[in-house]
Amino acid sequence: MTVFNNLIAGEWVGGDATDNINPSDSDTVIGRYVRGSKADAKNAIAAAKAAFPAWSRSNPMARHAVLRKAADEITARKEELGHLLASEEGKTLAEGIGETVRAAQIFDFFAGEALRLAGEVLPSVRPGVTVEITREAVGVVGLITPWNFPIAIPAWKLAPALCYGNTVVIKPADLTPGCTWALVDILHRAGLPEGVLNLVMGRGSVVGETIVQSPDVDAISFTGSVGTGSKIAEASVRQMRKFQLEMGGKNPLVVLDDADLDVAVDCAVNGAFFSTGQRCTASSRLIVTDAIHDRFVAAVIARLGGLTVDNAVKDGTDIGPVVDQSQLDQDMEYIEVARGEGAKLAFGGERLNRETPGFYLQPALFTETTNAMRLNREEVFGPVAGVIRVKDYDEALSVANDTAFGLSAGICTASLKHACDFKRNSEAGMVMVNLPTAGVDFHVPFGGRKGSSYGAREQGRYAAEFYTTVKTAYQSAG
Repeated sequence: MTVFNNLIAGEWVGGDATDNINPSDSDTVIGRYVRGSKADAKNAIAAAKAAFPAWSRSNPMARHAVLRKAADEITARKEELGHLLASEEGKTLAEGIGETVRAAQIFDFFAGEALRLAGEVLPSVRPGVTVEITREAVGVVGLITPWNFPIAIPAWKLAPALCYGNTVVIKPADLTPGCTWALVDILHRAGLPEGVLNLVMGRGSVVGETIVQSPDVDAISFTGSVGTGSKIAEASVRQMRKFQLEMGGKNPLVVLDDADLDVAVDCAVNGAFFSTGQRCTASSRLIVTDAIHDRFVAAVIARLGGLTVDNAVKDGTDIGPVVDQSQLDQDMEYIEVARGEGAKLAFGGERLNRETPGFYLQPALFTETTNAMRLNREEVFGPVAGVIRVKDYDEALSVANDTAFGLSAGICTASLKHACDFKRNSEAGMVMVNLPTAGVDFHVPFGGRKGSSYGAREQGRYAAEFYTTVKTAYQSAG
């Protein structure tokens, strides 16, 4: 069995390893991945700190070359890496390859950004004085990434961090270390100097906690749960460091009476159930007006009945397994909670058996739900959605905004008036019109409001707001 080590100061470092289990076939081990210790994390931070002065002042062409080379290799290996992703996370093979291509596009974008670093030169209000405004790297950046997008999210954190001259310590999710290991290996071989990029896999309570508590980490970018994000925020405030949090979502999809039914069903099924519903942008609250409600529910049930839940890499699979037993147990618990609250299970919600032993769950659609139910207040993070009946657009908007989260929101309508009003008044960081709530571009900002996000946006040119700091320099001509 291949053992995959941590990368610290340019060297692959071994240690105790744990199995990476395939959720489509729990008898299959993808590989053994080392779990780092506190000492490993501290050594990685020290290596990143030592490497920062040279890397932050490196020629932009050197950073461009590394990121460009990484993008090319990821593209060339998209089927292989997509298969790895599907095998360790449970997305379908098509989704895994698509996410891998997106990772390559992100590295390609930031390879270009390395050559587009710009500042401003302004005249001072004082005669004979010039003002220069520039951006500089922040320092040592800790990256803590989740299991549900195991190649795209590490990519959209790693690429800008390196582009702008920061050094990195990255800790991937314990459940899906394989894709991050592959990315780090690609970047390492692309020519990064030792210490610029360090990988320490392992438990959040050990590796993550060491990164969060270190006074030598200048910024932390985290994607994960609200509870962990709150702890990172508290620790970062004490350290007076920059921090960026992407956390939960309870995203609404509003369907109005005038919506194209086929479009609305496509948006709902894709947004709520594809990727096994394991997306922070998933539309788990389907808010539907009276006149279209019954037709919409019937059409969604018909569509769900035609979907195949099976092994993620098997031809014809539409929805793969849940990521692991713990997540499956959580999903099943929420299904029982919803039943206990009086919601009607209109479709699915059953544990499934397939040819290989895995964590298979039939998509669950609830009707007769209210926005006060736990089903519609808390993030389930699985293929479970509730339909909320409302009388009109005004009530739909009110219900959509009545949540502690604010990541993504969508509306299906033929009305330009309602579409424009929803874009303006939706309390979400991202708004979709006649599109699924899940599915975003790599070159524009990603992030939300309320309990979903904190700090600067991720992706696109807006990533510079987090990964750089602004310097204003004055110079006299005298």
